Amino acid sequence: MDWTEIIAEVDAKDVERAENIAVMTVPYGIYIEDYSSLEEEVLEIAKIDLIDEELLAKNRETARIHIYISPEDNPAEATAFLEERFRAENINFKILTDKCDVEACLDNWKKYFYPIEIGEKLLVRPVWREDYDPKGRTVLHLEPGIAFGTGTHETTRLCLEALEKYVSDGAAVLDVGCGSGILAVASLLLGAKSAIGIDIDELAVKSSIENAERNGVSDRYTAIHGNLADEVTGTYDIITANIVADAIIMLSGDIEKHMHKDTVYIMSGIIDSRLEDVLSALPKTLKIIETRTDKGWYCLVAKLISNAE
Repeated sequence: MDWTEIIAEVDAKDVERAENIAVMTVPYGIYIEDYSSLEEEVLEIAKIDLIDEELLAKNRETARIHIYISPEDNPAEATAFLEERFRAENINFKILTDKCDVEACLDNWKKYFYPIEIGEKLLVRPVWREDYDPKGRTVLHLEPGIAFGTGTHETTRLCLEALEKYVSDGAAVLDVGCGSGILAVASLLLGAKSAIGIDIDELAVKSSIENAERNGVSDRYTAIHGNLADEVTGTYDIITANIVADAIIMLSGDIEKHMHKDTVYIMSGIIDSRLEDVLSALPKTLKIIETRTDKGWYCLVAKLISNAE
């Protein structure tokens, strides 16, 4: 059956606010065309300074947000939601819709992803990119499918950098809202003993399992279909939650039952306008030991106060 592609065109200056709204419409990810900083981003991500003329001709004043709606969902509801929220935020927009099969949807956005170096140790490589040099880095081979999590978004990069710092050999990891499994798989490649990924979306769970297999760590990875941490028990050395602010607030209410005295709790996906809401909702027994930020997005690292650094 055909999927529906919704394209929201907004002013480039408003793309981060519009993106924050768009991710609420689907659990399995979006992609964004934003050429306002084309030269800088191509050099940073692709490590080249020659840019195709077709890309150079792209409009630098507007950005396009692509959202894919599965046949089981209602595109009219998603469109109405976007229109209502964009107007409430005074975001100028134009919305277009089209039908496409799932393979066409995937092929549309694959061309925008390149191998990307993250932190000091990782290289995230989309599996369709054969032209890459690992330069001694640990390579994470990724097929995102339609599940969110490619490593290019600020929230995921911030999480991966934090994982690189805090994951130790033999660690047990819990990844809440695992998406493509990028964080769980990265933690295993960085030396964790085991990882559990949980997601409310079945497509994400399937994608995370496949990515664990692709990277040779499936024997240490467990994927669970469920809401937040409702389906897991026990405590973990590292807990990651790269999800939206409201979900982090809900998760944090009883996150302590999954923490021991040395657990590191990494929260990301927090837009600057919601930072204070998240901080206010954290249990008084947690202390923020590190704050990372990039382009208006925040990643918070917390520990129990009894052993906070």
